Amino acid sequence: IEVDVGESFINRVKPNQPVEATLDAYADLKLPCKVIAIIPTADRQKATVRVRVAFEQLDPRILPQMGIKVAFQDEALLPTTSARSTLTIPQSAVQERDGRSIAWVVREGKSERRAITVANTNGDKIFVSAGLSSGEVIIINPLPTLTDGTPVTLESPR
Repeated sequence: IEVDVGESFINRVKPNQPVEATLDAYADLKLPCKVIAIIPTADRQKATVRVRVAFEQLDPRILPQMGIKVAFQDEALLPTTSARSTLTIPQSAVQERDGRSIAWVVREGKSERRAITVANTNGDKIFVSAGLSSGEVIIINPLPTLTDGTPVTLESPR
């Protein structure tokens, strides 16, 4: 993929930086990529610098000349193996109540409200820096009437 990046943003792009690509034809398909080259010339007319991005793994649905959007991932926000890592959850799992961001987890078969600290957002992903632990089961698309202690039945993904 070749993409033009505005001169004012090129300082944020680094070699091997993770990138998420989305084909216009398959909006729900997120393809992992990485920066492979930053072309060392600028286009004065457009005030851009060309960046080359490579797919981590090819998908048979990718065809030449297809429309595609790319999102450069900020490595500081990606989950790490450190103790203070961030967790990534879908935006549909987060609600705003009383001016706070909350998520619902399932504990011993019942719902439990958790105040969370949102580190950042990227599209439909929320990076949580506090309030949740890795491995906890979260409730996606909770009803607005959900309360603490409501019995919860887990369903397997379809």
